[in-house]
Amino acid sequence: MSQSRTLSAVEAVTNVAVGWLVALSTQLAVFPLLGLHVSLGQNLTLSSVFTAVSLVRSYLLRRLFEHWI
Repeated sequence: MSQSRTLSAVEAVTNVAVGWLVALSTQLAVFPLLGLHVSLGQNLTLSSVFTAVSLVRSYLLRRLFEHWI
């Protein structure tokens, strides 16, 4: 059974949203341990950029695999 484009997008968004929360939490915990002192706004900006890239990557890979199957 093939996954629709809409369902692929919903899956990608959900996956990336959870990943964003994990990444932001990790940044907030690890950056100070490494001596990196950035504001919450900077952490949000950085995690948002990586999240956008991850969302596009996840969606495109899902569509590629759907094409192959």
